[in-house]
Amino acid sequence: MQYVDGFIVPVPKKNLTAYRALARKAGKVWREHGALDYRECVADDVKMGKRTSFPRSVKRKPNETVVFSWIVYKSRAHRDRVNARVMKDPRIAEMIDPKALPFDGKRMIYGGFQTIVKM
Repeated sequence: MQYVDGFIVPVPKKNLTAYRALARKAGKVWREHGALDYRECVADDVKMGKRTSFPRSVKRKPNETVVFSWIVYKSRAHRDRVNARVMKDPRIAEMIDPKALPFDGKRMIYGGFQTIVKM
């Protein structure tokens, strides 16, 4: 079954254009190195929950939105190979300077997931 890396990121609304440009560049790099799919989605119908929600998970501020993203691979081993190549790519090194990111990387949530159902 496929393997998925998932991300949730708070992005200041004023930085959404810059974030989109960064995501397009990153997506191109991941796809060139073998990722099967790369998606970046901005919140459209996401309410603040009483206990849990996407906005609460990243401590979203009033001037921010939430971006939900994922990258699909053939397997975890494939993910590990692709990510090793991506991290060596000089284009990524240019993009990951914490001071230049259009979002607060300290509040990003991410992880790897095994697919259990695919229809």
